[in-house]
Amino acid sequence: MVDEQLIPRGIKDERVLSAMRKVPRHLFAGMELEGRAYGDYALPIGEGQTISQPYMVAVMTEALELKGDEKVLEIGTGSGYQAAVLAELAGAVYTMERIVLLANRAEDLMNELGYFNVFVRISNGTVGWKEESPFDGIIVTAGAPIIPESLVEQLAEGGRLVIPVGDRYSQMLTKIVKTAKGIVTTQLLPCVFVPLIGEYGWDI
Repeated sequence: MVDEQLIPRGIKDERVLSAMRKVPRHLFAGMELEGRAYGDYALPIGEGQTISQPYMVAVMTEALELKGDEKVLEIGTGSGYQAAVLAELAGAVYTMERIVLLANRAEDLMNELGYFNVFVRISNGTVGWKEESPFDGIIVTAGAPIIPESLVEQLAEGGRLVIPVGDRYSQMLTKIVKTAKGIVTTQLLPCVFVPLIGEYGWDI
């Protein structure tokens, strides 16, 4: 997966490549999809949700520019795969999931694999996790109609937010850097994610 999909498509951060070599994606995809777990596409994980395409996980993770001791917030735990990759790269990962079944399943698997620096909350992630802020990085794994102001507020100065922004059916992956002088926004690439549900997202 790393050698055939990620490196040829421009992923350069060696720490990201190493993390994605290490995390067993097939365990997060589920037994019934084990044979397809390392393909270059998203896969269904139930409850209308997906485990993201490996390339997209790598792009979003690389955009956070993690060095090893950061505090990261993830909105949309899903299978837990993205959180596990982040756990390899950051000091602590706080991840939020509104669907109880997915949150519990992901938490159990991450505990089994020894990712004890991941903390799971069952909640509407669009409002963030204010009491644990500020965060050095925030990653949103669902498409949003706007950039939630609540998440921008919870970024530390110099922090990075990576989020798909657009309509329900297509988005632009967007990176926001919070600086002393304001917000710097960069558009990375077109993408398609499940919709972000909640106060700063879409209605169900």
